[in-house]
Formats: sequence, structure tokens, C-alpha cells
Amino acid sequence: MKKQKLTDMKVRIFILINFLIIFSLSEGKEKWKPPKEFVKAKVIRVIDGDTIVVSVPEVMFNKRKKLKNLRFTVRLIGIDTPESKPNRRSKIQSEHSKKDVKTIIQLGKEAKAFTQNILRKSGKKRAFKTVFLEFDVQPQDRYGRLLAYVWLPDGKMLNEVIICSGYAYPLTVPPNVKYKDTFLKCFKEARKNQRGLWKN
Repeated sequence: MKKQKLTDMKVRIFILINFLIIFSLSEGKEKWKPPKEFVKAKVIRVIDGDTIVVSVPEVMFNKRKKLKNLRFTVRLIGIDTPESKPNRRSKIQSEHSKKDVKTIIQLGKEAKAFTQNILRKSGKKRAFKTVFLEFDVQPQDRYGRLLAYVWLPDGKMLNEVIICSGYAYPLTVPPNVKYKDTFLKCFKEARKNQRGLWKN
């Protein structure tokens, strides 16, 4: 009987110690929660390194009607990746960078692949993550695209991850300038450390 009580006591102590270890390890590692003003969206497709298509699950219209699964093209604010297809913009980028259009497109494909890999659900080839859109002063451009800072489920900003990893140039278009200093600093560090597109 004493042996049984001693064994029970050891089991309880063991469980308590494990609980305390698990609790202490999880302390400070709370799941990131986006601010209320961020808009939840499901990534549908990656057009370019800096442009994605999302579906917004639900939007209030006239404060009473709910519109569901609206699709939007989202241009990431503050960064510019090379174009992945021949177009007017790829020619402009070619002139500015002194690289031929073919090189620009190859770099654009690398930037697009990087963005796709970040947004892809782990282990899934065609399924993408749910993200959160943060808007600045101007929420839309003249082409009708949403302009946003895109936040990943882990609390990292996609725009920042792309430029810090060396796959984008900074592109500041006022009035959307909230993170311009962060992006410029990341760009300089990425070039200095030859990350991403800046590798030799």
C-alpha cells in the first residue's frame, strides 16, 4: 500500500514538473494577434514578387450588407521587385538598372518564386496562407489595386521580409511612407551582405 502511494506521489510530481516546464517554455511565445483594423485575407495567387491576389472573406457594405469572398489585387507598399514578364515596366527597369530586359525578367522570376515560397502553406504546392492587410494613407492606386503592408500569420511583414532578403528595391510613393526607413535600411543591408538578387 505504501509503495502504491509512493508511486502515485512520484507520478503526480512528474506531471507537475512537466507542466511547469511546458508552461515556462510557452511563456512569452504568445501567438501574434493582428490589430483590429487589419483586414484578414486569403492569398489566391502570386502575380509578381510585389503583387498578389487575395480573397477577403467578408466585407460590410452600407453598414448592413455583408459581401463575401471579394477578390482584390494587392500591390505591396514600399518595395519594387523586378518584373517577371516582358512589359513596359520591365523596359523602364532595364533602363534604370542598365541591365537587359531578359536579365530583369530572370531576376523577376526569382523574386516571384521567393514570394510564392513565403506565402505557400508548408507541404502544399498550390495552397497559400491567410494574411492580414494593413493600409496606409492611400489604400488604392490608379489601377484599382489595393496598396497594403501584408502581414504573415507569424507576425512578420511580407514587404519587409522580401526587401530584407534581397529581392526588392525600396519604392516610396507618398503619402504611403509609414515604413520607408525600415525598407531603406533593409535594402542597404541586403546589398551589402549580397543577399537574394544581389549575390555575385
